[in-house]
Amino acid sequence: MNTQDFLLELGCEELPPKGLQQLSNALTQHLTAELDKLKLSYSSVESFATPRRLAVLVSHLQLQQNDQTIERKGPSISAPDQAIEGFAKSCGVAKDSLAQKAFGKTQYYFFTKQQKGLKTIDLLESAVATAIQNIPIAKPMRWSDLDAYFVRPTHWLIMLLGSDIVPASMMGLTSGNTTRGLRFTGESTFDITCAKDYQKTLLEKAQIEVDFNTRKEMIRKQVIQVAKNNNATAVIDESLLNEVCALVEYPRAFSGSFSSKFLEVPKEVLISAMKSHQKYFHMLDAQGNLMPAFISVANIESSDLSVIIDGNERVIRPRLADSEFFWRQDKAHTLESRLDKLNQVLFIKSLGSMGDKSKRIEALSGYIAGVIGANVKDSARAGLLCKSDLVTDMVGEFADLQGVMGGYYALNDGENQALATAISEHYHPRFSGDSLPSTPEGLCVAIADKVDSIVGIYGIGNKPTGSKDPYALKRAALGLLRMIIESESNLDLLELTARSADLYGFDINIATEINAFILGRLIAYYQEQGIHKTIVKATQERADSRQLYDLSLRIKALYNFVQDEASKSLIMAHKRVANIFKDNDCPSYHCSLELEFTINDELVKFSTNFDEELVNALQRFQDVTEYKLSLRYSKKTGERFSDSTLSKDYLLIMRELLKLKPAIDDFFDNVMVVDDNLEVRSSRLVLVDYMAFLLNSIANFSYLSK
Repeated sequence: MNTQDFLLELGCEELPPKGLQQLSNALTQHLTAELDKLKLSYSSVESFATPRRLAVLVSHLQLQQNDQTIERKGPSISAPDQAIEGFAKSCGVAKDSLAQKAFGKTQYYFFTKQQKGLKTIDLLESAVATAIQNIPIAKPMRWSDLDAYFVRPTHWLIMLLGSDIVPASMMGLTSGNTTRGLRFTGESTFDITCAKDYQKTLLEKAQIEVDFNTRKEMIRKQVIQVAKNNNATAVIDESLLNEVCALVEYPRAFSGSFSSKFLEVPKEVLISAMKSHQKYFHMLDAQGNLMPAFISVANIESSDLSVIIDGNERVIRPRLADSEFFWRQDKAHTLESRLDKLNQVLFIKSLGSMGDKSKRIEALSGYIAGVIGANVKDSARAGLLCKSDLVTDMVGEFADLQGVMGGYYALNDGENQALATAISEHYHPRFSGDSLPSTPEGLCVAIADKVDSIVGIYGIGNKPTGSKDPYALKRAALGLLRMIIESESNLDLLELTARSADLYGFDINIATEINAFILGRLIAYYQEQGIHKTIVKATQERADSRQLYDLSLRIKALYNFVQDEASKSLIMAHKRVANIFKDNDCPSYHCSLELEFTINDELVKFSTNFDEELVNALQRFQDVTEYKLSLRYSKKTGERFSDSTLSKDYLLIMRELLKLKPAIDDFFDNVMVVDDNLEVRSSRLVLVDYMAFLLNSIANFSYLSK
């Protein structure tokens, strides 16, 4: 089979840096999808992306489709002649040329022909045009007098099959083999003579590295080296690194500085100004302190680097000066004095103002603090003041600093450190993997804030769906679960949502629905930890889901249990027990089983040592785990009554269950539970019933055997 490498390069004006990788991936996915539809084989696909180009290299693309056999099924042989003639005419042949074949129990007319495969070069224009058209773009642009739309205006198009130009016209462009280099240095235009040499040619002719990940690692190494030259450590945020990589084609890192007087401003402000506005990396000294310096990445090799450095220093200076001004201005007013302004800031339509929200958070924070043992006064006051920084000049300019600045302003107002930290951290966790609040008071305010948002937004009917969650309630629910579980608190989730609903004046029954919604995120929470959903569901069947920390202990214990190979035997034993009780009632009225599994010799009869060995193993289990279980059966109805005390050391319980495997295996392998002797049968059913209770004490084992 003949093959050639195919290159597609679409040259554009500067593409959105935060969406560059998504655009590149989408183009590659849609192009390969079109090639797959055409049944054209290839060995591999590479994606390339720079600020001004999207490219795809398809290696060893099949040059011609395989010949195909086309077969059409027509009417049955008993159909009217007019229908048969019509079918033959539609196939371009006479009736005599049609074949007759059985289809099911009936004979039909069939038309068959061999279709020669088309040449790939004739198919690529349509495939590429469709792939580009299918790229999802939120805000497409239109330019000139063209009907074409794209994320940015396009300027050149390369389509090469090996060394041959693939003829094509789209978006006002005609395909060729000429690409463009940097705007201000090197060759402005040059040819790509062979598709497979695309990456090498760009690097040799224009020093442009078109592979995104390779370029990204080049930038990382350069930034680290520049920091090392300054006896410092560069703080490399991965999202910033990706954005910088999407802004440059020919990266050259350098350092600049600013006045040390700006270090009087909180470091988060300076870092935000450098990172968000200027795309600079900041540096730390040997003691971990922020240095009055930055690292930037230019898109050009300059003969006089000092000019670029000076320009960047002049740009950052007014940014930092503004920050210093906001800092001084904001400190002139206390957070408490800003509460009135919060009443003028809308939270969400139908849910009142941010001032209303602050009062609800105050009430919830105080309640939560009383439950988990945090300082009630500090927690409540932090809840009241936590949103006040939203009306400061600093947060108005740097929205990502909300909460953080509130902490600084609280200290400036004379509030204590615990209260200030609670305000600073009350948005945590902000994203998956983010840290939790570090103090009990911060935890109270963060939980209260998220519960208030979930209950309020859900309560007015804005429920998330499978595809839409505009208020990010699922993420908020995950964050709430993380805080309650990982802080090992004994909060009652239903009570918490009910109190929040009451503060809104909602029907209290909505709390049950919201509680179920939050618990529905448990599966996603544990799947992130590699725990299968069946383990979560099995545990929820036996635990009080209102007590999330207790539930989490059970889930982890069951997860550890199923990792052991011996668990498979116990799971099958549980299934066997279930099958036994499908066909047999619980133990009959003349059996009794007393507390701590003491056998009443007069009423319970065994006939083999396997029964006794299982009894002894179960007794040892109780002694080690301090698990107490009493089963009693009514003499009149045979109804079972149980009473148990379960230790909270679930890991120990599950480990000891695993040790029961030999005795349980021997029991089922060597005795007949449904014995002909009714007394023996009843005794063994008691034993099996007790064993089922043990296995199901932490989780519903029936989920594990599905």
